[in-house]
Amino acid sequence: MEPTHFPITNWSEDDRPREKLMLKGKSALSDAELIAILIGSGSRNESAVDLSKRILASVDTLNSLGKMSLAQLTNFKGIGEAKAISIIAALELGRRRRAEDVGDLVKITSSKLVFEIMQPIIGELPHEEFWVLFLNNSNKVILKSQLSKGGISGTIVDVRLVFKLALETSATGLILCHNHPSGLLKPSEADIKITKRLKIAGDSLDVKVLDHLIITETKYYSFVDEGIF
Repeated sequence: MEPTHFPITNWSEDDRPREKLMLKGKSALSDAELIAILIGSGSRNESAVDLSKRILASVDTLNSLGKMSLAQLTNFKGIGEAKAISIIAALELGRRRRAEDVGDLVKITSSKLVFEIMQPIIGELPHEEFWVLFLNNSNKVILKSQLSKGGISGTIVDVRLVFKLALETSATGLILCHNHPSGLLKPSEADIKITKRLKIAGDSLDVKVLDHLIITETKYYSFVDEGIF
């Protein structure tokens, strides 16, 4: 006897996103439907999808949702600790996946590609970090390294350490990256000064500083693209 298939209209509202995913695939679901699957159920007066829509309406982007704390999520009526933890864990996995999607030995062909590599790593941080991409003579990334981590006011970069790592990895090129938690893309005097110091040091060691990117959550500033190099 063949199994009976119930039309999606016969499923409860909380179960319909699951059925839709099975029938149409994951790309057919809205953000609210995907979150509804994570939280599993709504309440007597609100379906999981409606609850998810209410949560999404409170933020600008999924990135903003990913920054919400356990306490902030549990402020929503219908979201307990278990559901909040499911949301946090899923969005963190998504962030880590983006960070891994562009791995080592990828060839750098544009500043946009550098942004795509580094945005998942530093673009959403509340503090400033300075990173260096070390490239071989084919412009492929052989190492990504955090050089400093500081408060919102800035970071301290050890020029000697940058080139010690460059020599250890036989890198022939460097791309400097740091984030601005404020969202402002304009380089500071300190940004310009450290770039010049590193460029001069690199020229003497035949390790070229190819670019310096300032990265925010959604945008970037390239020294090369802006004609500062």
